[in-house]
Amino acid sequence: MTAHQYKLFIDDLRETPSPGWEVARTSAQAIALLERRGCPSEISFDHDLGGEDTSMVVVKRMIEMDLDAGGQFIPEHFTFAVHSANPVGRDNINGLLLAYLRHRARRNEPPL
Repeated sequence: MTAHQYKLFIDDLRETPSPGWEVARTSAQAIALLERRGCPSEISFDHDLGGEDTSMVVVKRMIEMDLDAGGQFIPEHFTFAVHSANPVGRDNINGLLLAYLRHRARRNEPPL
Protein backbone atom coordinates (compact mmCIF):
# COMPACT_ATOMS: atom_id res chain seq x y z
CA MET A 1 0.00 0.00 0.00
CA THR A 2 1.42 3.38 -0.91
CA ALA A 3 1.17 6.55 1.12
CA HIS A 4 -1.23 9.15 -0.02
CA GLN A 5 -0.06 12.73 0.15
CA TYR A 6 -2.20 14.01 2.95
CA LYS A 7 -1.58 15.14 6.50
CA LEU A 8 -3.68 13.91 9.41
CA PHE A 9 -4.49 15.97 12.52
CA ILE A 10 -5.94 13.86 15.36
CA ASP A 11 -7.57 15.99 18.06
CA ASP A 12 -11.00 16.09 19.68
CA LEU A 13 -11.03 19.88 20.22
CA ARG A 14 -8.28 21.88 18.53
CA GLU A 15 -8.37 23.23 15.02
CA THR A 16 -5.65 22.32 12.54
CA PRO A 17 -2.44 24.36 12.67
CA SER A 18 -2.86 25.39 9.02
CA PRO A 19 -5.14 24.59 6.06
CA GLY A 20 -4.67 21.33 4.21
CA TRP A 21 -4.92 18.86 7.09
CA GLU A 22 -7.49 16.06 7.32
CA VAL A 23 -9.06 16.06 10.78
CA ALA A 24 -10.08 13.07 12.90
CA ARG A 25 -11.82 13.78 16.19
CA THR A 26 -11.77 10.17 17.48
CA SER A 27 -9.48 7.17 17.16
CA ALA A 28 -12.21 5.41 15.14
CA GLN A 29 -12.31 8.30 12.63
CA ALA A 30 -8.52 8.26 12.35
CA ILE A 31 -8.38 4.50 11.79
CA ALA A 32 -11.17 4.72 9.19
CA LEU A 33 -9.11 7.35 7.32
CA LEU A 34 -5.99 5.18 7.50
CA GLU A 35 -7.91 2.20 6.16
CA ARG A 36 -9.56 4.20 3.38
CA ARG A 37 -6.71 6.51 2.27
CA GLY A 38 -3.57 4.74 3.43
CA CYS A 39 -0.97 6.19 5.73
CA PRO A 40 -0.47 9.95 5.47
CA SER A 41 2.93 11.53 5.02
CA GLU A 42 2.53 13.31 8.38
CA ILE A 43 0.40 12.97 11.52
CA SER A 44 -0.03 15.34 14.44
CA PHE A 45 -1.38 13.49 17.49
CA ASP A 46 -3.31 14.66 20.52
CA HIS A 47 -3.28 11.92 23.15
CA ASP A 48 -6.62 12.41 24.93
CA LEU A 49 -9.58 12.26 22.55
CA GLY A 50 -12.43 12.47 25.05
CA GLY A 51 -13.61 9.91 27.58
CA GLU A 52 -11.44 6.80 27.46
CA ASP A 53 -10.45 7.33 23.80
CA THR A 54 -6.77 8.01 23.06
CA SER A 55 -4.50 8.19 20.03
CA MET A 56 -2.55 5.20 21.35
CA VAL A 57 -5.27 3.10 19.69
CA VAL A 58 -4.33 4.72 16.37
CA VAL A 59 -0.60 4.21 16.87
CA LYS A 60 -1.09 0.52 17.69
CA ARG A 61 -3.34 0.04 14.65
CA MET A 62 -0.81 1.79 12.39
CA ILE A 63 1.91 -0.56 13.60
CA GLU A 64 -0.35 -3.59 13.01
CA MET A 65 -1.15 -2.36 9.50
CA ASP A 66 2.54 -1.82 8.76
CA LEU A 67 3.46 -5.28 10.02
CA ASP A 68 0.63 -6.83 7.97
CA ALA A 69 1.94 -4.98 4.89
CA GLY A 70 5.53 -6.16 5.37
CA GLY A 71 6.71 -2.71 6.43
CA GLN A 72 5.13 -0.98 3.45
CA PHE A 73 2.16 0.84 5.09
CA ILE A 74 4.02 3.61 6.93
CA PRO A 75 6.00 5.55 4.31
CA GLU A 76 9.76 5.75 4.50
CA HIS A 77 9.75 9.52 5.01
CA PHE A 78 6.80 9.58 7.42
CA THR A 79 6.90 12.33 10.06
CA PHE A 80 4.83 12.90 13.16
CA ALA A 81 4.42 15.24 16.08
CA VAL A 82 2.56 14.96 19.35
CA HIS A 83 0.86 18.22 20.29
CA SER A 84 -0.85 16.78 23.39
CA ALA A 85 -0.80 18.69 26.66
CA ASN A 86 -0.68 15.32 28.47
CA PRO A 87 3.05 14.70 29.12
CA VAL A 88 2.65 10.99 29.90
CA GLY A 89 0.46 10.45 26.84
CA ARG A 90 2.92 12.40 24.70
CA ASP A 91 5.81 10.25 25.93
CA ASN A 92 3.81 7.05 25.35
CA ILE A 93 3.00 7.94 21.72
CA ASN A 94 6.55 9.12 21.00
CA GLY A 95 8.07 6.10 22.71
CA LEU A 96 6.00 3.44 20.98
CA LEU A 97 6.05 4.92 17.49
CA LEU A 98 9.74 5.87 17.55
CA ALA A 99 10.73 2.45 18.91
CA TYR A 100 8.76 0.71 16.17
CA LEU A 101 10.16 2.92 13.39
CA ARG A 102 13.73 2.39 14.67
CA HIS A 103 13.15 -1.37 14.81
CA ARG A 104 11.76 -1.37 11.28
CA ALA A 105 14.73 0.68 9.99
CA ARG A 106 17.23 -1.74 11.60
CA ARG A 107 15.37 -4.73 10.19
CA ASN A 108 15.61 -3.23 6.69
CA GLU A 109 19.34 -2.50 6.87
CA PRO A 110 21.52 -4.63 4.58
CA PRO A 111 23.72 -7.17 6.39
CA LEU A 112 27.37 -6.30 6.97
